Parts: sequence; structure tokens; C-alpha cells
Amino acid sequence: MKAPPYRIFLSPPFLTGAETAAMNAVMDSNWLAPVGPALTTFEEDLCRYTKAPHAVALQSGSAALHLSMVLLGVGPGDEVFVSTYTHNATVNCIIYQGAKPVFIDANPGSWNLDITILEAALEERAARKKLPKAIIVVHLYGNPVDMDRVMALAKSYKIPVVEDAAEALGSTLNGQALGTFGDLGVLSFNGNKIITTTGGGALLTSNAEMAKKALFLATQARDEAPYFQHSTIGYNYRLSNLLAAFGSAQLTKIDDFIAKRQLNFQLYSFFFKRMEEELGYPVVQAQYLIDGASSNHWLSCFVFHFPSLAEQVIAALEKAGIEARYTWKPMHLQPVFESYEFIGVGVADHLFESGVCLPSGFQLTHLEHHEICTIIKKVLLENL
Repeated sequence: MKAPPYRIFLSPPFLTGAETAAMNAVMDSNWLAPVGPALTTFEEDLCRYTKAPHAVALQSGSAALHLSMVLLGVGPGDEVFVSTYTHNATVNCIIYQGAKPVFIDANPGSWNLDITILEAALEERAARKKLPKAIIVVHLYGNPVDMDRVMALAKSYKIPVVEDAAEALGSTLNGQALGTFGDLGVLSFNGNKIITTTGGGALLTSNAEMAKKALFLATQARDEAPYFQHSTIGYNYRLSNLLAAFGSAQLTKIDDFIAKRQLNFQLYSFFFKRMEEELGYPVVQAQYLIDGASSNHWLSCFVFHFPSLAEQVIAALEKAGIEARYTWKPMHLQPVFESYEFIGVGVADHLFESGVCLPSGFQLTHLEHHEICTIIKKVLLENL
């Protein structure tokens, strides 16, 4: 039998060995789905790790985003301010509710939502008495948004905030877990995230009533009755008992997973610093961390100062069987969202054109890292 082609993936999952034992225990109990003790344990584990008072485990981060809009009463005619530099799931949840996204540009340093632009946009909307129904901020690639500024603004205008922390489990701001600053926080356990349940997500909140309603809606909105009765439209959004056990096993190793991804980022940064010294000028820009912030560096991403290099680096790595990707294409540039309002000056456009996400997985070896950097160096020396 022929061996499969060698390939280094961008962000593959890593199994610790404990997942099999955890799932076998659930299968032995025959309590697979929809809910059960392992699901309760996983939610308790998430609360313990993030210090969030309440966690509701769901089938996906997208489900958590959608429920956040439902819980906040977002509906037809409403506007929701949202980061443009993100994955489309952050915006789809707004469209599901018949509301309109208003895209806010990225900050050139942090790449997160530009809070100065957000502030000006809120002031303008307030003058027109047309404030958004909610604000969704995204902790891009695990890099913390300045939530103190965001929450101060939101409080002054009485607007709820949803934190899309799908990429940011384990990142903190002044010691506080991301996803616990806003009214609602969203986590993802997709296969490429810091920890995985193979698929899955969670909704975090400090509001007991919201947590209770999220649980109700996520289990088909079944009324308290001795038969199946429904007075509200609900969703089949709960995570299974089996996959919850998988998640709890993964969570025991999260500190190791984060430390390795942070090391990956440091090694890439050191390489690019050496290239700067060799060439005599900087080659890339990384995300700027605000004071008090700690990033999980879910992905190691860099923006090249020379736009054409992004395409060439990705192509050269792909030729060697190494997966690298462009950074997120801004939502206001997506064909499906191009009719919606964008507020900004095109910073996100530039970041997308010149940005590259490099392999960042837990199992990336020093030898593989050296191979990646050698290929990038060759591209740089041939084109600069």
C-alpha cells in the first residue's frame, strides 16, 4: 500500500489519548445523546477554566452566535455593528434574524475591530436616533480586543455586546478570560481550534436568565409538560453527551496546547527578525498586543510589507506540501454581503491582501518549522 503524500497542515487537531477512554466510558453507559452527565461536566469544566458563571455547550460556534442574536432580540430592521475582518459565521447569525450587519474596519495594529471608528459610528447613529441593536467584536486569531473600551462605550449607549471568542479560548486580558467581558461570549471547538470536540461550541454568560433561555431554545424549546409541547420556535443545538466527554479530555491539556502555539509564534517572529537584520528592513508585521493582553496565538499570522509576497509564499509552501492560507477576506468584500454598509478606510482590505497564516499546530516539529522558514527565506531572497 502506498503511503499518503507528506503534508503539514495549518492547524490540525491533536489527540492526547484521554479522549478514547472518556468516550468509551460514555459508550459503556449507553448515554450518548442528546444530553447526559458528561455534557454537564464539560459545561462545568468550561466555567471552571474561563471563570464564566454559566456555559451552554452547543453543536457549533455558529449555533452559539445565532442563539446570541435570538437572546438579544435582534430582528428584522435592526442593525448590528460587527467586525469586518472575521469569518462569515460572525455575520451569518445577523442575517439569520433578518437584521443588517454594519461592518467596522480593522485597527492597523491589532487587526481587531477599530474602536475609534466604532466610537465615531455610535456617536453618528445616536445623533440620528438609530443605534444598533447589538455589537459583535471578534478576538481575531486569539488576539484580545480592548474590552474595557468597548464595554465602556456599550454601557454609555446601553447596547449589548457579544464577544466572538471562537478563536480565543485561553487568551486573557488583565487575567480575565476572553468571552467573559460581554453580555454573551462565543467559543468554538471545531477541529482546527485550541481544543476540539470534533465540532461544537459554547455560549458563555454571567446572566442566569440568558443561560436558562439559551438552554431552553437549544433543546427545541420544549415546554414543561408531560408531553411534547412547544410555545416557542426552538433549535436542535445541544452538543452530544459523547462529544462533551471528548471536550473535557481535551481541556485537561489546554495549557500545553497554548504554550506550543505561543512557541510557534515566537519561532516565526525570531525568523522574521533575523530576515530583517539580513535584509536591512522589516519584512512583516504581526498583530499588536495591547497592555495586559495574552494571546493564545491560535494561528501565527503575519502581514508582508510587500503584498505580492503573500501569494508567492503560499504557493511555494503548497508546492512543498505545506498548508498556509490568506488571512480572512473582509466581510464587506464578500459577494454575499457587498450591499451592506462598511465604515472604514480599507485597513482590513490591505491586511487581507498581504496577510498569511502559517502552520501553527501543536505537533509542528522544529524540523518542520525549519523547513517552512527555509522555503519562506528562499522566496524573500528571490523577490526582495
